[in-house]
Amino acid sequence: MPQLLRVGVSQSHTLSSLADTLAALKETTQRAAQNDISILLFPEAYLGGYPRTCNFGAAVGARTTWGRDQFLAYTKGAVDLGDTPLGAGDDWIERKLSVNKETGRRGDGTREFLEDVARETGVFIVTGVIEKAGGSLYCAALYVDPKRGVIGKRRKVMPTASERLVWAQGSPSTLKAVATTIKGIRVVLGCAICWENFMPLLRYSLYSQGVNLWLAPTADARDSWEPLMRTIAGEGRCFVLSTNQCIKKKNLPTWITGDPKEWLAKQSNTTSKTAKPEESLTNGTSSEQPSNFGRRLSITRTEENHSIAWRNKDDSPAAIAEEQDTEDKPTSLSESKHPPPASEVDSEEYVSRGGACIVDPMGNTLVGPVWEKENELLWTEVDFDDCERGHLDFDVTGHYSRPDAFRLSVEGLELVPPP
Repeated sequence: MPQLLRVGVSQSHTLSSLADTLAALKETTQRAAQNDISILLFPEAYLGGYPRTCNFGAAVGARTTWGRDQFLAYTKGAVDLGDTPLGAGDDWIERKLSVNKETGRRGDGTREFLEDVARETGVFIVTGVIEKAGGSLYCAALYVDPKRGVIGKRRKVMPTASERLVWAQGSPSTLKAVATTIKGIRVVLGCAICWENFMPLLRYSLYSQGVNLWLAPTADARDSWEPLMRTIAGEGRCFVLSTNQCIKKKNLPTWITGDPKEWLAKQSNTTSKTAKPEESLTNGTSSEQPSNFGRRLSITRTEENHSIAWRNKDDSPAAIAEEQDTEDKPTSLSESKHPPPASEVDSEEYVSRGGACIVDPMGNTLVGPVWEKENELLWTEVDFDDCERGHLDFDVTGHYSRPDAFRLSVEGLELVPPP
């Protein structure tokens, strides 16, 4: 009897607020249910947002007040799942941690919202999340089972390049695979976030747990991404789902394209009128952001008294005079002097082109990659028996692994399939 399930990916992008993005996730999941999709993957950082093009006012040895305001805005848009900075593991998953006596839960309610959506639609949801815990942000992925609720959470163990400025490192123990049974079919899911997929030992740690559905939410929109997915599928003899945000420059949040201090002030005013804090963020151009940027450079002093060059948005004589005056004055901690980097904020240019795809256990691409199409829902029916068929000649952690010669250990993680 074939082990058939319909699996899918959503090539979507973060909207102007967490509330809006959650509403879009619910709508997409409802569409997935209507198309009989059992498992649905959303992109990396879908909830909370990927801060593409944002530099947070940082250079080696230098930070700015402007950048701290950007980080504050980013933090306010992140998700509080009620976990601890170290990660409480099974205690958090099983709701054994103490709850807020006023709300009766931990966190901001996002976990409960996702569990409701999964239960109402019958779709197993995996979504990228920017999670805040303590004073740090983590790039995470959440597994939401329609019957059991949240059954696992990954925190990215190695943020890439500038991501390390704003994301903390997750514990390797979160590489734990999860298992579920859907329509009588056992599925073992493992998730590698973006460039974690380039880490051979991390890949092996997931293969060792018997993963037959590999999830790869990413921010990599290069043509070279699909070949990596095909390699992983053939190497692990597993199905691979990968998706990325597809977004134009004009749809980046205004705290990136405009002045974060203005956005924070507007958010504060909105909050004081009892609206949800996230609802003050808007898409595209608005009165919050400058309409254009000139080509001249201005020099601003950081709190460490280093110089950073920025493109100036105003070439008027008054602005030039003011700029020359401030070149010799360090920016105080209470001020935000830096104009944003040069950018055409209303541009139709894609800052991320997508590239969603689905690959079978022999490394054949079944769907995609799909480029420059926003809000695409992609799916296909797969036979999980194909994973076992592929083991005839290759089992990366079994008969082909030479365990007498090679061993891998991961701190805090048992490399065995889940029960």
